[in-house]
Amino acid sequence: MLKKLFKPKFVKYDNKYITLTKEDDKIIDTITEDIRLFVKKSKALNDTDHHTRAVHAKSYCGFKAKFEILDNLPKEYAQGLYAKPSIHDAAIRFSNSSSAIDADRRLGLAIGLAIKIFDVPGKKLAPGEEDSQNVDYALVNSPIFFTNQLTDYAYLSKLNFGLNGYLGEGLIGRGKFVFNWLTHYGKELPDIEGVRTLNAFRKILTTAPKNPLLYSFFSQGAFRHGDYMAKVRVKPTEASNAKVKQRTIHLFTKDEAIRPTIIDEIREHDYQFDIQIQLCQNIKKQPIEGLTKEWKELDAPFVTVATLTIPCQDIPEDGNVAAIEDVSFTTFRCLEENRPIGKLQQSRLRAYQASSKARHEHNAAKREEPTSLKQIFNKSAAE
Repeated sequence: MLKKLFKPKFVKYDNKYITLTKEDDKIIDTITEDIRLFVKKSKALNDTDHHTRAVHAKSYCGFKAKFEILDNLPKEYAQGLYAKPSIHDAAIRFSNSSSAIDADRRLGLAIGLAIKIFDVPGKKLAPGEEDSQNVDYALVNSPIFFTNQLTDYAYLSKLNFGLNGYLGEGLIGRGKFVFNWLTHYGKELPDIEGVRTLNAFRKILTTAPKNPLLYSFFSQGAFRHGDYMAKVRVKPTEASNAKVKQRTIHLFTKDEAIRPTIIDEIREHDYQFDIQIQLCQNIKKQPIEGLTKEWKELDAPFVTVATLTIPCQDIPEDGNVAAIEDVSFTTFRCLEENRPIGKLQQSRLRAYQASSKARHEHNAAKREEPTSLKQIFNKSAAE
């Protein structure tokens, strides 16, 4: 009786969170067109030999990994991908979330962790890839996103494409950036929502420096979790955390400080993260559409459902960047039971597609979804 009385109640999944209006679709049209134009210009803007992703442009490294789904999970957590215990090969990519490629000290420390899990049966949501056997996650080392609304995202994402240009102008450039953020390029008066989103962006941009292996990584947006709704966290295990020797990052001593710091650790020892699910228990405290609001762990605990292990491995000096660069990650390469939810999350479907298609087209690279670790990493070795 007491167990039933104190058992947490989880908010049921509601498909209203995947419904878009015609106006929403028009806004997403604008977002995807801005992405295509940026990717087209990215080679010149970044002074590189290739066209880059619209965000997470700079790859730090890619690794072979194992993704193990645990046994005997509580039924509320054993949903979709996590319904049965299993072990999968996985490929992972560490990146910087910026749209720019530059010295590490100029990019900030919003770090991305993308995961591609192989050999997952079931129909996937990515259009044209329904028969794919892969599931992807795209995570960032911040529990919050910098905006809540599609209308704001349409101009803020475009503003972020030029962030490094603003920063290069010093205090004047930063002032311009803040002014454009708060006033929609001088078209509106500042409001509370603008201040809220700018503050969220500031928190993300001013992440404290440390070895990226020590960060936790978050889905930021919510996902369906079978009958419920959830967010995802990938957190270093205590044992792995203790193994890390280079715990700090010295950004001002050399242009490339982050890549060698990660590589040196994985060359010496394996590393493990817990994959954790945070089920929504109160829609006011854990809003689906309010991405600038963190879901507090005290109100909605994380439960470990799987592990991600990066085995100790030989890594070339470029961190396998050549191998991982043409690989695409999209959160809609997923099962229906674990789909992204919320309007901003829905926009990612077309945004990821636009970035990937434009990048591969301009680089004259074949856009092909890998089916194994060998297809990604052995190809690089052969070349």
